Amino acid sequence: MTKPVVTNSPDAATGEPADGSPDFITTLIHHPYRAPEGFDAVMPAVHKASTVFFPNVQALRTRDWRHKEGYTYGLHGTPTTFVLEERIAHLEGARHCVLAPSGLAALALVNMALLQPGDEVLLPDNVYGPSKELARSLLAQWGIGHRIYDPLNPGSAADLIGSATKLMWIEPPGSVTMEFPDVRALVRLARSRGIQTALDNTWGAGLAFKPFDLGGEPDEHLAVDVCMHALTKYPSGGGDVLMGSVTTVDRALHEKLLMAHMRLGLGVGGNDAEGILRALPSITLRYEAQDRSARNLAQWLSTQPAVARVLHPALPGSPGHEHWASLCTGAAGIFSILLHPSFEQVHVDQFVDALRVFRIGYSWGGPVSLAVPYGLDSMRKDRSHLVGHLVRLCIGLEHVEDLKADLSQALRVLPAPVRTPV
Repeated sequence: MTKPVVTNSPDAATGEPADGSPDFITTLIHHPYRAPEGFDAVMPAVHKASTVFFPNVQALRTRDWRHKEGYTYGLHGTPTTFVLEERIAHLEGARHCVLAPSGLAALALVNMALLQPGDEVLLPDNVYGPSKELARSLLAQWGIGHRIYDPLNPGSAADLIGSATKLMWIEPPGSVTMEFPDVRALVRLARSRGIQTALDNTWGAGLAFKPFDLGGEPDEHLAVDVCMHALTKYPSGGGDVLMGSVTTVDRALHEKLLMAHMRLGLGVGGNDAEGILRALPSITLRYEAQDRSARNLAQWLSTQPAVARVLHPALPGSPGHEHWASLCTGAAGIFSILLHPSFEQVHVDQFVDALRVFRIGYSWGGPVSLAVPYGLDSMRKDRSHLVGHLVRLCIGLEHVEDLKADLSQALRVLPAPVRTPV
């Protein structure tokens, strides 16, 4: 039986142990045992740190975190976050990656790193709502302007480009209303005018298409400059982690993003990084399963009398379907429906409230299917193709027939749609 450690009684004058040996708590904090090297397992180890130790002052002064050659402070990376960054870069076909605490933080990082007072940024009309709000508020306060272009008309963007335009955001497909732009045409336009491109790849997740290899003509290599990804969605897969990433292939551009990232103090926790790392190996299986269920439900809903239109890029007739078909090999498990315009908003809310398997909540990519009604009047400049009341459906991993039955019973709470005479 091991004897308990007995701490010497401290000297009354100095507070130190009477015989000069370290106190028990000091030896506990500075215990010399270190686990042996060579441990390996399926999942990478989780390293959590603010303070990082250096063996000597020379290491303190020379260690380089920017090229992942060492560790200086928890905010600048640990073995866990470095591993995750490398895997996200691989997923998207990039060379460099930096992590942020959320998708919106990653989006803001791109704007703050690449824009300065007097510059302008182009946003598609169907861009993620908080991105538009960021431009209207903080970017405007900092003297950065923005213009809104029609995502389905590259000529609209061309007409808005001026000497102050420095960045164009591309969102395939658009948030909520799901229009799929001609990504190649927009990248060609930006390249011809010397403008950098940033693409929100949350929907594509690195699987539907590769933002740094968009194909094109035989002698053409089309690629965006920067890719932002809300890892909160498909890379997490559990609806329980907030995180974002920014990937690039250009080292100088990555350095610019990295310096802004450092100065803004953006960082992610080790346990959150662990959550993404644990889910990444199954991302393809989950993405494909949710894609299949979403297409099944979208096709079925297009036959329902209460549904005026289904907005799903993979369905013929959906805005920009031909652009999706020319670029993508898959589609995410998210789409929207337009309920008949003869309904009142109260009817739409009753339909959503009647759902039982679907839950009401934001985000997507997790195992639980979600439904959210949206008001279009304040969201879009051009809503001529959006006639009706929009409800976004995010498909989880439940059995598709159970989801269909849930939607069917909820549709029954709606009155019969009033058809306009031809």
